[in-house]
Amino acid sequence: MRSLSTLCAVVPVCVYLAGCMVGPDFCPPPPPPTKAYTEKPMPKATVATQGAGNPGKAQYFIAGRDIPGEWWELFHSPQINALIDKGIVNNPNLAAAQAALRQAQEALNVQIGNLLFPAVNASVSGERARFSSLSFGATGPSTVLDVYNAGASVSYLVDVFGGSRRQVESYRAQVDYARYQLIATYLTLTSNIVTTAVTVASLQAQVDATRDLIRESENQLAIVKKQYHLGGASLQNVFTQQTQVSVTRALLPPLETSLAQSRHALAVLVGDLPSNSQLPPLTLDAFNLPAEIPIGIPSLLVRQRPDVQAAEAQLHSASAQIGVTTAALLPQLTLNGAYGWTAQTPSGLFNSINKVWSFGANISQPLFHGGALLAQRRQAIAAFQQSQALYKQAVLQAFKNVADSLRALENDAREFKAQKEAEVSALSTYVLTKKQYRLGGVSYLTLLTAEQQYQQARVNRIKAQAARYADSAALFAALGGGWWNKPQVTFTNPDCKQKETTK
Repeated sequence: MRSLSTLCAVVPVCVYLAGCMVGPDFCPPPPPPTKAYTEKPMPKATVATQGAGNPGKAQYFIAGRDIPGEWWELFHSPQINALIDKGIVNNPNLAAAQAALRQAQEALNVQIGNLLFPAVNASVSGERARFSSLSFGATGPSTVLDVYNAGASVSYLVDVFGGSRRQVESYRAQVDYARYQLIATYLTLTSNIVTTAVTVASLQAQVDATRDLIRESENQLAIVKKQYHLGGASLQNVFTQQTQVSVTRALLPPLETSLAQSRHALAVLVGDLPSNSQLPPLTLDAFNLPAEIPIGIPSLLVRQRPDVQAAEAQLHSASAQIGVTTAALLPQLTLNGAYGWTAQTPSGLFNSINKVWSFGANISQPLFHGGALLAQRRQAIAAFQQSQALYKQAVLQAFKNVADSLRALENDAREFKAQKEAEVSALSTYVLTKKQYRLGGVSYLTLLTAEQQYQQARVNRIKAQAARYADSAALFAALGGGWWNKPQVTFTNPDCKQKETTK
């Protein structure tokens, strides 16, 4: 009864002491004090290009509107939707990030089991030994003894100063880090699929345009040769046109190489071997340019960018490690207990007269470790300060990405308008000049110049059109990609209750 009373007195004291936690209580840093993404105010909409169809329409910036979880559907492309669905299922990087999250969760479970709960072990043993009487200072024959033991032991490190709980907190922050790394991988995958699909469509359009120009140049060469045989053109004109055909043909192989590389990259993104991929046909004209661009609230960006949240999780883990190293400087209290039976025969093992038990407590205080424990704490503080700096850099980079994308969309619209007008003008000039040349009204050099100008204007328009699509996707990714609107990847930060400054 006395032992039971003592145990009842000790346990509440231990529980009370375990409520203390040394080290700073982590609180997420506040968002930057800004209400805008760009230095100069953004216009309400980009410029529009009349007569250019969907690629030339204006894009309206809607402040405060949330991003849809499946933002790529705003392009209204069944091909892109199918590619992303396939990539989410088959992409190895995404599978690796999911496995890393499971690994972090199990590592947390290991720490919870090892640090927050008592270790209970049961054992059964039997031993037969022959002892010499001389070992006990007596004379006589040797003695054979049988000893059987059965029992259970309990050991518990009382978390008096919160070192164990801070360690668990650190591992829980690592789970958060792995979760946000998974979200970042998911966001990178979806945005890369969209931008790579746009690149494939753009290069395919450039290849088609170059092939059209090659055919046009070859037709023109046939006309010049016929004129030469009829005495209406010089041999120099023939050689010049042959040179133009060769120069135009030389433009095609690099474009086809880039197109093949982009198709290979897209196949890998969706988890296919380049040799086995069956990519759908992708054309720029099949994409819909999102007309309304939702612009999130700047103060929420740090909560919506997975890379910033991952950096915050690293900061949280480093903060908890300060508590771990601080607790290592303080006394450690361990409770031990054992209960069981010892007998000479198996049949008498569980008799009450053979019962044995013990319990006790051990307190240890580090006195001298050559300064190692203090150095560990200083190391943890330095690691926290490093994580602080990396978190600030992640925030700055996030706002830079959004500002870059916003300005890119504004300038892309102006560039597309200029390139489209240049293409229309160059085409009109080329058609008119070709007619005049056939009638003998202009020189061959004038026709050649008009052809080259139209060739360059058409390719520039294709590039400008692709840039509008790609930069729209880049803005959605820079704003966080709307992952919080997808239940399967939603994660809510723990509430912040207290903040302590680390010195």
